[in-house]
Amino acid sequence: MKKFKVNDYGAVRDGKKRGTDAIQRAIDDAAVAGGVVVFEPGVYLTGSLFLKSNVEFRVDEGVEIRGIVDETAYPEVWTRVAGVEMDWPAGLINVFNQKNVKITGKGLINGQGEYWWNKFWGEDQQGGMRKVYEAKGLRWATDYDCKRPRLIIVHESSEIEISKLTLIRSPFWNVHICYSQNIKIDSLKIAGSKGPSTDGVDVDSSEHVLVENCFVDCNDDNICIKAGRDYDGLRVKKPCQNIVIRDCEIGQGEGITIGSETSGDIKNIEIHHIKAKKTMNGFRLKSAKTRGGLIENICVHDIEMNNVKNPLMFELNWFPAYSYCKIPGNYEGEIPDYWRVLAESVVPPERGIPEFRNLRISNIKADNAKVALATEAYAEKPIKNVHFSNIEIHAREAGFIKHAEDWKMKNVILYTGENKELEVENCKRVELPLVFHTAKMTK
Repeated sequence: MKKFKVNDYGAVRDGKKRGTDAIQRAIDDAAVAGGVVVFEPGVYLTGSLFLKSNVEFRVDEGVEIRGIVDETAYPEVWTRVAGVEMDWPAGLINVFNQKNVKITGKGLINGQGEYWWNKFWGEDQQGGMRKVYEAKGLRWATDYDCKRPRLIIVHESSEIEISKLTLIRSPFWNVHICYSQNIKIDSLKIAGSKGPSTDGVDVDSSEHVLVENCFVDCNDDNICIKAGRDYDGLRVKKPCQNIVIRDCEIGQGEGITIGSETSGDIKNIEIHHIKAKKTMNGFRLKSAKTRGGLIENICVHDIEMNNVKNPLMFELNWFPAYSYCKIPGNYEGEIPDYWRVLAESVVPPERGIPEFRNLRISNIKADNAKVALATEAYAEKPIKNVHFSNIEIHAREAGFIKHAEDWKMKNVILYTGENKELEVENCKRVELPLVFHTAKMTK
């Protein structure tokens, strides 16, 4: 394939001069010929870039793509973000309505996200827009109004590979795969993203996606599977299905998560051979009573966890201040259209209750945890048909199971530091693990 060197188009590698237009011209020419965009070693300052079909965008070792700290460098595009379709800033690297694109190389993508982190929560992480909105009873709107670019977006595209890169300091999510098919994400290193909502990899209403050999350390969900939110997600009704996550390591963050955006259905998911260390959660389900959706045929196996606070966390009434959107009756400011969409009621209300069923969880080992098993669904729709096998968890507390039916357990043992049994509420035909109280436990 012919190489198209951005330096020949006027891109400067000093990290100071904007190279957006020059790099985009190289991409456009490569698309005509079906070529490879390459960079001489150095730092390239740029805003949003839009890749095209049949292009390989190669960021080799010694090359850094550095995002411009300027909101005008990221033009708004129609997309989905956090479960809702709306205008939102384009990402640093974008693949919209394209086919056969590779984003690869051992180089660095640096979002320079601190400006946007501070915009959301202030330099002290206690102020910013979040504090202002919370005072107005609008915590749920903060994330949508504080528009922050993602690092890499794949939207309504197919046959896409993202591999080998290192991603740091994303203003918002690092990698977002949305409404797309046949996607491979391989050997990414995602770190240095300590700002709010800096998810590692989000797979959203997409199918036939493979995530493998990645290391993800961030400040939110390390790897997450999503399918739309509430009224808008139920309207779109695009499932996320046939997803494999394997051979990955996760560090700080919220773990490997399904949800909270579950409206379009999530099914046929396999997660295996994962190592988690110092993560808040290991495997997590989350949703809310306005999300709806059917989540089924989930297989999780061969997971090692160390110093993971909650190895198995199923919270289906997650974060009410964010999950349930209501515009205060005394609000006198401008009301954006997407606020009205977010606050639109799901009717009938029972349509909003998510249904989780047919999960298999096996070969799990967790040490130094806080709560071994924490699961809570809804009386109207309990979590059904869950099979646990070959699980050993050492934790301070056994935890709880609320609203469950038809659970099987084979060789499931919890070693706890507190002389307290597993709490069980509204469960039918639910087998329980063996619980042994030991003095050998973390602080």
